[in-house]
Amino acid sequence: MKKLNISDLKETPSVYKNRDCCTSCTGKCVDMSSMTEDELLGKCAYVTTQKLLSGKWPILILFNLRNGAIRFNEMQRLLPKITHATLSKQLKKMEQDGLIIRTDYSEVPPRVEYSLSVIGKKFLEILYQIGSWGLEYIEYTNTK
Repeated sequence: MKKLNISDLKETPSVYKNRDCCTSCTGKCVDMSSMTEDELLGKCAYVTTQKLLSGKWPILILFNLRNGAIRFNEMQRLLPKITHATLSKQLKKMEQDGLIIRTDYSEVPPRVEYSLSVIGKKFLEILYQIGSWGLEYIEYTNTK
């Protein structure tokens, strides 16, 4: 894999430079050097987003829910390397964070479905942009 050069990157759009969210974008609002990650959670947009989407699975889970509700076993089939325990833990965390909704149907046999919440659906546009960037990066590394 080729190393990304700073000169290859475009300048940050001015809309982001003027946001008062944290020192990573403006230097005005929060002195990140004196705060822990937990203290920044909910104050800095970037730290909050990183915390919500950290780990191996959240982005892939959100991607798999893009077309609607799916059941636990179907999600596990879509993510074949994830263990039952890890998927269960990740889904619970994402539900607690408000990114997904767990719907439990009172049926025999029991049926549970997971879907995107309203705020989770708002992430889809960003998710698609991440995918586009990923494709561009793959092209970039293949041409170097």
